[in-house]
Amino acid sequence: MKIKPLSKFTYFIITVFLIQGLAFPQSDPEEFFEKNCFSCHTIGGGRLTGPDLKDVEERKDAVWLEKFILNPQAVINSGDAYASKLLKEARGVVMPKVANLNASMTRALLKFIKEESGKEKSKFAGSTLADRPLTEEDLQIGSALFMGTTRLKNRGPSCISCHEIAGEGFLGGGLLGPDLTEAYGRLGGKIAIAAWLSNPSSETMSPIYKKHPIDEDEVLPLVAFLKNKAEGKDIVSNAHDFNFMIFGFIGLAICLVLFDLAWGNRLRAVRKPMVKGELS
Repeated sequence: MKIKPLSKFTYFIITVFLIQGLAFPQSDPEEFFEKNCFSCHTIGGGRLTGPDLKDVEERKDAVWLEKFILNPQAVINSGDAYASKLLKEARGVVMPKVANLNASMTRALLKFIKEESGKEKSKFAGSTLADRPLTEEDLQIGSALFMGTTRLKNRGPSCISCHEIAGEGFLGGGLLGPDLTEAYGRLGGKIAIAAWLSNPSSETMSPIYKKHPIDEDEVLPLVAFLKNKAEGKDIVSNAHDFNFMIFGFIGLAICLVLFDLAWGNRLRAVRKPMVKGELS
């Protein structure tokens, strides 16, 4: 029996899949967990922003866990009681969808978490970084890092470029991310914030800070700054909005004056000779 040769299109499709497999190899679950989950979860080290995942398979079945991990917001929106409980325990912070996460990796992660849960102590039981007390020097360094007056060591963008925080920046901060004035309490305090800054895993921040991670020596100063802002938020005014409005009016006035000068000269250049001609 003669075998029909493959078409050029079939060869093209096979080649594409082979190239993708070589260029984008599947991460192993331990590496994936460290890069994408450890900022919010420990395995046996207690709650961070999200719950401790030790023995998580004993709390919910694999089908539910896989569905939730792939799309937390959808499960919450469905009215699921356990998802609502998790949301309440996280102080309203919704677990973000993890970039490049698929069903296969989700199952591998659940298997990895189960294996780590069985160990006397998992390597993901938590970092000791946040054990050091915060100092006044941390606060000063953190303020400069947040505002961008001191560049982050690995040249990542400063926080103010995407976030607002009460009392900082003459015209406020960026609007791409949420207001961070109350982030210290909202995300669970010192340990949780330190873990998040060490490895931000949201869809927006992850691609940026994977290439330009926040250095370990910069984490606690930023934590100190966020803590200070959260504790002092009641004495901060809404001056940013007022400043923005005032500068808006000043800018508008300058534009109108410049427009009048330019347009007025144009009219005089046309009308003046016409008027003189009529009078002569």
